[in-house]
Amino acid sequence: MVLPRDFVDAALRVLIAVALAIDAVVHLKLAYYYQIAAPGGIGQGNLFWIEAGAAILAGLYVFFRGSRPAYAAALIVTFGGVAAVLLYRYVDVPAFGPFPAMYEPVWFFEKSLSAVAEAAGAVLAAVGLFRKRPAHLHTGAQTLAR
Repeated sequence: MVLPRDFVDAALRVLIAVALAIDAVVHLKLAYYYQIAAPGGIGQGNLFWIEAGAAILAGLYVFFRGSRPAYAAALIVTFGGVAAVLLYRYVDVPAFGPFPAMYEPVWFFEKSLSAVAEAAGAVLAAVGLFRKRPAHLHTGAQTLAR
C-alpha cells in the first residue's frame, strides 16, 4: 500500500511535534528542581527552560510550516537534546564558563522518556529534511528557478 505524499508529510510533522512536546513537558517539569542546585547562576534548571522553549518553538514551526528550515530547526533541537543527555549521562564534564557540571550517571523515567522522544524526533526530522519534496510544496521562487 502506497500512502499519499500529503499524508506522509502530515504524519511526519505531527510525530516530530509530539516528540518535541514530550521533550518540552519533561524539561519544564524538571527545570525547577534542577535550578535549586544553582539558584544564583545559570544553573541546569535555566538550561532546561531554554531547552523547553526551543522545543516548543521548533515543534510549532515544524507542525505548522513543515518546510526544510522547520525540519532543520527540529533536528537541531532534538539532536542537541539527545546528545546532551547522553554526554552528561556517560561523561563527567566539569563546569566550564557559566555552565554548571551536569553529570548525572543514572536513568530515571522522565530522563529516559525525554531521551527516547529526542532520538525519535531527530531521526524523523532528518527524514523530513532530506527526503524528496512534493512539487506543490515548493515556493514560487523555487518553482520559477527550475
